[in-house]
Amino acid sequence: MGRGPSIEGRKNAADAQKAKRFTKFIREITVAARAGGGDPNTNPRLRLAIDKALTANMTKDTIERALKRGTGEGAGEQVAEIRYEGYAPGGVAVMVDCMTDNPTRTVADIRHAFSKNGGNLGTSGSVAFQFTETGELIFDIRSDAALEEKIMEAALEAGADDVQSADGYTDVLTTPENFLGVKSALESAGYAPIDADVVMRPANRVAVDAEAAAQIAKLVHWLEELDDVQDVHHNADLPAG
Repeated sequence: MGRGPSIEGRKNAADAQKAKRFTKFIREITVAARAGGGDPNTNPRLRLAIDKALTANMTKDTIERALKRGTGEGAGEQVAEIRYEGYAPGGVAVMVDCMTDNPTRTVADIRHAFSKNGGNLGTSGSVAFQFTETGELIFDIRSDAALEEKIMEAALEAGADDVQSADGYTDVLTTPENFLGVKSALESAGYAPIDADVVMRPANRVAVDAEAAAQIAKLVHWLEELDDVQDVHHNADLPAG
């Protein structure tokens, strides 16, 4: 009878995933500081990147080193931001945000991922118009239906744009600029989101069959595993789980 991964093996895999996430946070902090300055009080993008890093338990020393690289105080690679756009099976729009020191390598990797999973890489602007940058906080209200109204009231008072509920979850939507303020206000009121980020939210979701859903899930996973990829956005209406 076969044995599963050892405890050491599972720990090594978890450590590798943590290191991969931290690398993405470091790149985002560095690029945000380079683009908008090293003061998070006047640079909303940097403030968000630091918040995400701290939430993931990144040390303040690591964050400080990334900041210094971004403001030119420390040595570091020159990283370019590039967005790739394309289509997955079922006509699903996909955007891939990358940070790379080698765009030639990155575009080859992205094109390969699409072609191996039934999709195709498009031109710049081919799908971006279908998405809007939006702050999104998701709350699980299945254990207490009364939470919906309480969260809605607190969110709108804090400056949220909209609150939507369905299937036991409440989504609080904000502008990117108001995201951290709304998040802080809700957490202070005792409402902790199960997920919170500034995302590219699609205007509409595309329903897909089971076969296409499986291909899309495989494509998204493939893209997310690439070292140069920061985020993957799509408009497929995929089943939960």
